[in-house]
Amino acid sequence: MQLYMAPLEGITGSIFRNSYQRHFEPFDKLFTPFFGNTGFNTKELNDIGPEANNGVPLVPQILSNKVEDFLNIAERMQRYGYSSVNLNLGCPSGTVSSKGRGSGFLRTPDELDAFLEGIFTKSPLPISVKTRIGYDDDSVWPRLLAIYNQYPITELIVHPRLKTDMYRPGLHMETFDYAYANAKAPLVYNGDIFTAEDYKRITETYPNITAVMIGRGMLQNPGLVGEIHGLPPVTDDQIHSWLQEFEQTNLAAYTETPTLFKLKEIWAYLQLHFPEHKKEIKTLFKAKKLYEYNNAVATIFR
Repeated sequence: MQLYMAPLEGITGSIFRNSYQRHFEPFDKLFTPFFGNTGFNTKELNDIGPEANNGVPLVPQILSNKVEDFLNIAERMQRYGYSSVNLNLGCPSGTVSSKGRGSGFLRTPDELDAFLEGIFTKSPLPISVKTRIGYDDDSVWPRLLAIYNQYPITELIVHPRLKTDMYRPGLHMETFDYAYANAKAPLVYNGDIFTAEDYKRITETYPNITAVMIGRGMLQNPGLVGEIHGLPPVTDDQIHSWLQEFEQTNLAAYTETPTLFKLKEIWAYLQLHFPEHKKEIKTLFKAKKLYEYNNAVATIFR
């Protein structure tokens, strides 16, 4: 069964993806954070260009509720040499969902159906779909799944939460049960995989899913994929080496301030791997300069 790296906005860009795959047990497939505009800026072009991804198995993700915009982005991805794209119907961000995109699109099933008909009729590339199970009521899930079942979706990645759940504890596993019994597309599970035991529980309960997607879990424990594969936990030295390379690679591409911001985004999750260092991590988040950040990190790894 394959393991997929979930797209995390602001985190899993090309520098992160490449450094993670070099330092830890690699994922089988990775997904970019979403592209929502037809006019790409320099940062987006640098992130999606094949030369920036070093052979990493990558699927571009598109966030759109307009057929023409989706098709324009898909055509551009085809020109870059990609063989498939992914549709984001799961992002719970208020700035996204309020515009009827991401999980906000799940409020209007009829409009979603018309959109899917438009993109599947003309898309130059095969399309997978990453979805939540509704906006604020999971009773809509059978209707949504019936819509998905009408189209040649290459993979249906289901995160069994509502938009309004955000990432709060508690999954609607009965909705995933329904998908497991009724989905026509190959099914991928996504949601709250933080340990090898979580992975084992899901794959034993749903042995016919084709993959498991992991997001926050691989940031809280960068060695998670290896542990799922039976390898020993990664050492602190391995994590420290990865963070140092990530910092230097970002500095070569950006200035100090965005580099520091990106490091703090990782530590927002990684701090759970170091519960005994709350004081040092608090100092890390207060750092305004890289040398202050590095002093705090050195204390943690000492």
